[in-house]
Amino acid sequence: MHSARAALPKAQRIVVKVGSRSLAGDGDLVLDLARQIAALTTDKRAFVVVTSGAIALGAGRLGYRRRPKEMPRLQAAAAAGQSVLMQRYSVAFAAQGLVAAQVLLTHADLADRERVNNARQALAALMEARAVPIINENDTVSTEEIRFGDNDQLASMVAPLVSAELLMLLTDVEGVLDEAGERIPVMSDSAKIGKVASSGPGTGGMASKLDAATKASRAGASVVIAPALRPDVIADVVAGKDVGTLILPHPVTLRARQHWIMYTLRPRGDVLLDEGAARALAVGKSSLLPIGVLGVRGDFHVGDAVRLVTPAGAEVGRGLARMSSVDVARAARKKGEELDAVLGREAHDQVVVHKDDLVVVS
Repeated sequence: MHSARAALPKAQRIVVKVGSRSLAGDGDLVLDLARQIAALTTDKRAFVVVTSGAIALGAGRLGYRRRPKEMPRLQAAAAAGQSVLMQRYSVAFAAQGLVAAQVLLTHADLADRERVNNARQALAALMEARAVPIINENDTVSTEEIRFGDNDQLASMVAPLVSAELLMLLTDVEGVLDEAGERIPVMSDSAKIGKVASSGPGTGGMASKLDAATKASRAGASVVIAPALRPDVIADVVAGKDVGTLILPHPVTLRARQHWIMYTLRPRGDVLLDEGAARALAVGKSSLLPIGVLGVRGDFHVGDAVRLVTPAGAEVGRGLARMSSVDVARAARKKGEELDAVLGREAHDQVVVHKDDLVVVS
């Protein structure tokens, strides 16, 4: 066992994501996944499955020759395919003595703090009951505004939701390949990886998987990108064998709320910082005050997520705005009595982003 993989057998919360292309390539894959997960499930170890495939299955049932592009047809295909997909998981896990529990999510569910806490509690209760949550995006009601983008991204948000120590992204290739086409066993810097194009019935490619892996690693999870059709791939990964590509946990992990601000919420605008404010925020112990603001981009309100950027466009961090974009623009570069005159508030309330609501880009 490579020393970098020594922690994998100790993982107690494991998220397994399987994509459309893998499911389309092997009709028995769901049965095999259920067999492996059942063999590895214990009183201390629980699994969550993030699955694609509803649209691909539904498109065939509705007579579409290829994956549709129009939103109404995508929603129709998802509605027709989700019941078939879930039936496959239910039958497969029932044969192993486990209950498969369907959980459908949209990005709006995870972007709302109360709803995300409800989802966290529901998933914990399912795992405590030794059920296997089968999570998919609720494509039937999803629109472009509330979509995750693909289920790699959904899996990266589910990992901190269940406090996962290990995320497996199962795909149709043997792992991340370098520019010479060789598999990379272990990596900690996704910037070193050559691009791999995506194609076929799924929406996520290797770039999406590396992005998802980066996000999950910031929550403290190890991530393994591995071939779904390899025999006993889940068992081998959990055993710490040299399978696929291991992305190591980030050395600086984020708390659940920080991760939510940084990676789940979608920024509604930008706040431009001067050099002094950018340096102060980079330390991670200061709030952003109006005096350090040069201007704003976009239209945002109190409580919205915003990016904090330099004039050159470099992102310093993200946070929750305590002022609207209109007020930030009016207050920019001001302090003291001048700021009071503009906003009509006491100085201690005049914060653009409080340090408790701010996450610095690593």
